[in-house]
Amino acid sequence: MPRFLTLADVCEQLQISSAQAYALVHSGELKAIQVGGRGQWRVEDVKLEEYIQESYAKAERTLAEHRRARS
Repeated sequence: MPRFLTLADVCEQLQISSAQAYALVHSGELKAIQVGGRGQWRVEDVKLEEYIQESYAKAERTLAEHRRARS
């Protein structure tokens, strides 16, 4: 896998729309950089992996909260 991914690559990996990927970048949830004269967004492969791992952690916290609330 290349070091930097396009937003289209991110969409494919996460199976989301381009609007969703763009929103993740603009919210700061997914770290990205702009490169080139046209300011194309690129996401470093390790940043995508960090986002995925944080998403798993967030899901685990949410599930734990729901379990505590039901107890």
